[in-house]
Amino acid sequence: MSLTAGIVGLPNVGKSTLFNAITKKNILAANYPFATIDPNVGVVTVPDKRLEYLEKLYIPERTIPTTFEFTDIAGLVKGASTGEGLGNKFLSHIREVDAICEVVRCFEDKNIIHVEGNVDPIRDIEIINVELMLADLEIIDNRLGRIGKKAAMSKDKETKFEVDVLTKIKENLEQNIPLRQVSFEEEELKLIKPFNLLTLKPIIYMANVSEEDLLTNGNSYVDQVKEYASRENAEVIVVCAKIESELSELNDDDKLAFLNDLGINESGLDQLIRATYSLLGLATYFTAGEDECRAWTFRKGMKAPECAGIIHSDFERGFIRAEIMSYEDLEQYGSELKVKEAGRMRLEGKEYIMQDGDICHFRFNV
Repeated sequence: MSLTAGIVGLPNVGKSTLFNAITKKNILAANYPFATIDPNVGVVTVPDKRLEYLEKLYIPERTIPTTFEFTDIAGLVKGASTGEGLGNKFLSHIREVDAICEVVRCFEDKNIIHVEGNVDPIRDIEIINVELMLADLEIIDNRLGRIGKKAAMSKDKETKFEVDVLTKIKENLEQNIPLRQVSFEEEELKLIKPFNLLTLKPIIYMANVSEEDLLTNGNSYVDQVKEYASRENAEVIVVCAKIESELSELNDDDKLAFLNDLGINESGLDQLIRATYSLLGLATYFTAGEDECRAWTFRKGMKAPECAGIIHSDFERGFIRAEIMSYEDLEQYGSELKVKEAGRMRLEGKEYIMQDGDICHFRFNV
């Protein structure tokens, strides 16, 4: 299951530096607009201590964590929706991601130019959000222009329904309301899904601060971002791109020691990965044995056969049942055998809704 979060922001807010840290890729991070022209995609592992426990317990030949893709998208500027900068190209890249991580500059540094002349995080957020709304509005207006007259002249229920939904979207966008804040029925969402609307995508704000402000958990700029984000129930993660870049060069032990010295429990990027995973309604199940321990990503609400199909389509096609124990039970009893002896191993059928932390063995026949 391939899912991608796009990292967006104005030029020179720390996007590419953070992306370098996330993926340990040495892409161009320059102090001028449009240093990133083509989207850079990096695959990261989702940190999960449960997989570490399974590895110690089973001592497998290989351990495979679940992964997540981040795409670094070049800096947007005011007017991107009408093609300013390299706007149209960048907006098309954002349409391809599942969630948006918006990096906001919350630090002062006279040596790093700001494309708008000064640091103002709320202005920066609104520049990007307005450009995304204008891009969505253009799509809706174009579609309404094509089917509006047809709906008025005919009694076709499907066409009228589409016009009603698009009109609802248009009215909200014209009031500067991003579509993720608008309530939609299931049928409405099904209708608008092919449009891949930008402001319908879930969002996380990343407040990029200085080293000093990270240690005090922010500053007045961060407070402004948190207040803004709270109005749309969005999460804010406070990061220092410079520190994250330094952490990315260390091995796990040195990284932990560095974080301990700073008095920080978890890196900002690990927080971002977890938050994005949660934002998209994702969860993890495991397969475990002496040959391999592996984490698998699934969407919450998926049934056992669908999750089996993530491993291989034959598993879903020929699904019989799943032998499942919870991670909590395995940790409590200490071994698979003891879980069975305690009567905590379960056989689940086709209607079973998978849970985060399930450890599974799928039985199938094709």
